[in-house]
Amino acid sequence: MAMSRLNLATGPPHARTPQLPARAGLLDGRRATTHWRAAHALARMFPAVDVDPEVLYVDTGQILTSAGAAAGLDLCLHMIQQDHGAAVAADASRLAVAPLHRSGGQAQFILRNHPDLTASTLATSALEPVLGWIEENAHRHLTLEDLAAAAHMSVRTLNRRFHAETGQSPMSWLAGVRIRHAQELLETTDYGIERIARQTGFPSPSNFRSSFQKTLGVAPSEYRRTFRGRTTAPQ
Repeated sequence: MAMSRLNLATGPPHARTPQLPARAGLLDGRRATTHWRAAHALARMFPAVDVDPEVLYVDTGQILTSAGAAAGLDLCLHMIQQDHGAAVAADASRLAVAPLHRSGGQAQFILRNHPDLTASTLATSALEPVLGWIEENAHRHLTLEDLAAAAHMSVRTLNRRFHAETGQSPMSWLAGVRIRHAQELLETTDYGIERIARQTGFPSPSNFRSSFQKTLGVAPSEYRRTFRGRTTAPQ
């Protein structure tokens, strides 16, 4: 393995590994990743770093960063493949009792817009009531006007508040909540795609499949297999 490269395989949110090179300025102007729960803090603390919270790992040549323990293994296999070829990487994955490495561009399975992850930063925000309302009503057909009415704000004010405090539009936040609810149902139930789409507020199964694939980079059926080991309902 080439020792001239710095492999920053980062762990859970409390891990400080990515902060060390960032403090030294080694990541300035570079694309980097970390665990999705720590990405916002890293970007806030080091604005010169181009933090990508979506991917498993980033290889910029001399400095490589990954999103967590499992993604760190993917990055190590990627480095072996780059330095020694696919056959050696395949042998390494078998010795590690690990699957062949996933590409760095594959999405992290992020729990989007989770109330537990935003409570500390939005506890005193005027958005807190409407975020709770969205959590309870995401399964309904909702418009931007519905969200504004629930927040007791004008549409313009609601858009401004959401962008300032979450970095998203109100409807993007709603879509993220629906995706998270669908993730939870795929992980814990045998419900079919049509039922999950209906219960989480998507207008149709095809719209749900498309939105899920676009957001997470995998189909709902593949996501279910990843977390449950097999598909237990028609897809």
